[in-house]
Amino acid sequence: MLELRPSCEGCGKSLPPNASDAMICTYECTFCEVCALTTLRNVCPNCGGNFQHRPIRTRAQLAKHPARDERSPVSIDEAAHAQFLEHYHNTPPGER
Repeated sequence: MLELRPSCEGCGKSLPPNASDAMICTYECTFCEVCALTTLRNVCPNCGGNFQHRPIRTRAQLAKHPARDERSPVSIDEAAHAQFLEHYHNTPPGER
């Protein structure tokens, strides 16, 4: 079950469960579309994976399985991310 984290880990933007611009990696690191595709260039700063749009859970399912309330810390380790970019930015996600 996805946690549906409530905010972007890059800029802190609120990302409610129905946010169409929420993006996640395979470990559910959560970023807004701007951070994921522009700042991070589709390379997760935590695992090196790529991002996909987060699915939207229906209201009925949210009543049974609510989204997480706790916001994630806002931080990107720019030095570590630069290493991921150097290693992965020219490698397609399926080959990372």
